[in-house]
Amino acid sequence: MAFTVSTAKVSISPPLDVNPYMAGYGTLDGGREATSSAPYESLWVRAIVLWENGSPNLIMSVDILALPRSIHQRARQRILALAGWSNGDILIQSTHTHNGPAVVDTLHPFMCYGLSDLSMVETYSEHLENDLVDAAREALNAAQTAVTLDYKVTTASIAYNRVGLPYLENTVPVIVARKPNGNAAAVIFNYACHPVAAGMRTLFDGDYPAGACNYIENTNPECFALFLQGAAGDQNPMGVPSWELRDEYATTLGAAVDRAMQTPGRVIGSPLQTSYQEVQIPLDITPTAGNMAAVRAAYASRLPNLDGNPAWYGRHAQVMIGRIDSGSYETSVVCPFQVWKFGGSPQLRIGIVGGELVSGYAAYFRAKFGGANGVIVGGYGNESCYYVPSAQFLPPYSSGGSYEGGWDPDHPGIAGGSMTVYGHIGHFRGGTTGVEATVINTLNSMFA
Repeated sequence: MAFTVSTAKVSISPPLDVNPYMAGYGTLDGGREATSSAPYESLWVRAIVLWENGSPNLIMSVDILALPRSIHQRARQRILALAGWSNGDILIQSTHTHNGPAVVDTLHPFMCYGLSDLSMVETYSEHLENDLVDAAREALNAAQTAVTLDYKVTTASIAYNRVGLPYLENTVPVIVARKPNGNAAAVIFNYACHPVAAGMRTLFDGDYPAGACNYIENTNPECFALFLQGAAGDQNPMGVPSWELRDEYATTLGAAVDRAMQTPGRVIGSPLQTSYQEVQIPLDITPTAGNMAAVRAAYASRLPNLDGNPAWYGRHAQVMIGRIDSGSYETSVVCPFQVWKFGGSPQLRIGIVGGELVSGYAAYFRAKFGGANGVIVGGYGNESCYYVPSAQFLPPYSSGGSYEGGWDPDHPGIAGGSMTVYGHIGHFRGGTTGVEATVINTLNSMFA
């Protein structure tokens, strides 16, 4: 079958008079503000449409911490109306930069940052939704280039496992859409590491993924580069954060991809099969009157913030008490799963999960499906509203609490760690009906 590609990118760097507030870290009450409308490096929505015999398949990366469900769902419905495609044909992923603009809902501007006036954040969020749709439309309407697809895996040493688990993500899968003359028209590359190499700054920036894309495009002027974030939930960059470290790792990753692009890898291609599924992942909540009264009392004890917790714990407790009193709390959350399967031998599978997927899942699926040569696994897909921990982060395997698992040992029955940041009432359930089983069973089914 014949493949063509078309591409587009739309700037999403906000001027200060639109939205100065920055997302990530959650440590400054009143919100961290950018000091200049000029970013360190521009933030983008990058879009590639891969056409298979005239049928479009869209992949977009967004230089944002996370897309909330509200923005994702509205943008997805508008993008679906642009062409005759299914949900599986539209893949949107956040790069997870921690120096991007704040948006509504995720991370919640009031709970995380203490922002009470959300008008600028809401205005920017409307702009961002429009930018997602505009990028998709422009890519659909852009000139198409005939290509073949090839695949190769290289490595880069940037990350370490920040919680001391044995999983270390250093693989760099590279998909090249190659013109008949052998030059790259587009490249999609994957790596798993939190984009926090620059540290907490006051300039908007996409961190090392944005720098790596820039490096590749400067080195290969005909090529459009798109970064696909991996299972980075427990992976951080080595070294002391700085602009210099950010640039060093951008060059390290960009150069690794550039070297891999120079000669073709194994051929991949038709048929391209796509699927999309939304699954409920249960929270460890028992919604009986007696238990919810105990949960409310636990949250009430956090309101004074006298136990050394971050200030957002108190604001989170305030919101949770309101939800309990109104009966509006959730006992599960929605997680989008997306799979693309390319033809070739072996078949290449790409599995992208919503939320901050931890690296153990990538290790599991690589072991099952032929290593990085057979499967790419990533998180932050479509909407990202929680960490997706494996069982190692939850009771009883983790006895001392776990940020990634979303619980603290002083109040194990209510949210802690990341679940306070993301605004949920409790951590995920473990066991045979819990989060790990749900992720593994869903992706296994979709990969089959």
